[in-house]
Amino acid sequence: MVHWLQHVPFEGLGSVEKSMLEQGHSLSCCRLWAGDTLPPEDSVEALIVMGGPMGIYDYADYPWLTEEKEFLAQVVAREIPVLGICLGAQLLADVLGAKVTANPEKEIGWFPVTATADIPETLISAFPQKMTVFHWHGDTFSLPDNAVCLYGSSACVNQAFLYKKHVLGLQFHLESTADSAAILIENCRDELVQAPWIMGEEEMLHRENAFQDINACMHRLLEQFFSLK
Repeated sequence: MVHWLQHVPFEGLGSVEKSMLEQGHSLSCCRLWAGDTLPPEDSVEALIVMGGPMGIYDYADYPWLTEEKEFLAQVVAREIPVLGICLGAQLLADVLGAKVTANPEKEIGWFPVTATADIPETLISAFPQKMTVFHWHGDTFSLPDNAVCLYGSSACVNQAFLYKKHVLGLQFHLESTADSAAILIENCRDELVQAPWIMGEEEMLHRENAFQDINACMHRLLEQFFSLK
């Protein structure tokens, strides 16, 4: 059973759901925004932590963040595969002792990331040296101790990290589809302002081949990462 954490109703699994089911995994979800109870940490075989527009320190508005971080710390300690995406990566970085801060620039749209270290053998078939991916973030994480930075971009130094072999944080979105991106735009359109690293709505959505490419990358990543023993 792969469990996943959802922070807002408009950020779901995207292409991840189809990939996981095709690979024979069953899925369960905790909708933190709806007040769902977190599962016992020893019942989770693998975990995906999704994104959201809140900051990881916004405890007053999202009091469940405290309990979520305690849960993540316990799950990480069990050394099962844990994948964090955007906010999820920032939460994992925080749990691992790293700092999460505002990035110098918001990064929204399609921009390239480049490998900053040798990609581990366990992920090399999923991760190329350079790829253009979908971004939607204003914050960033520093690198946790004992973690390796896998990717960076011109707008954001740390775009992905691997902690030991079982915790992977991605600042960017490989799971986004044209439909999920449209829903994200509908709910966060106020962030689409004129800025060097923010694309317009039409430019973001009219990228059918780009969505297919990142979803294929995510499929390969899930196949490798969640087969870890």
